[in-house]
Amino acid sequence: MVHVLSGRTLLRPTDPERSRAFYGEQLGLAVYREFGTGADRGTVYFLGGGFLEVSGRSDTPPSPAIRLWMQVEDVASAHEELVAKGVEIVRPPLREPWGLIEMWLADPDGTPIVLVEVPAEHPLRYRPGI
Repeated sequence: MVHVLSGRTLLRPTDPERSRAFYGEQLGLAVYREFGTGADRGTVYFLGGGFLEVSGRSDTPPSPAIRLWMQVEDVASAHEELVAKGVEIVRPPLREPWGLIEMWLADPDGTPIVLVEVPAEHPLRYRPGI
């Protein structure tokens, strides 16, 4: 059996400095650690129960199959904050038919990011009778 102690998602951006500015300054993710030197240094951000590592460099954008899902406490507040910081919102907050409130954006390489709010009454947070 594999006993996973921690996990992280690794991104290899086409422009590491631009991606660090996006994740660190615009999204405001807290830095867990940094390593290496120069423009291609690595930065690992806290991502709730995991980590997001932005390191290295890629000549091509990431696969469209890659998506980041980040749960936040209040999507409407996140929307206001991100718009004020100049982040392009792909789709503003909307309550989905399945009950989650989702807002869509993309990182500088086009990696889709969904910010999700789980309302208090949603079955992911509360199941009556259990």
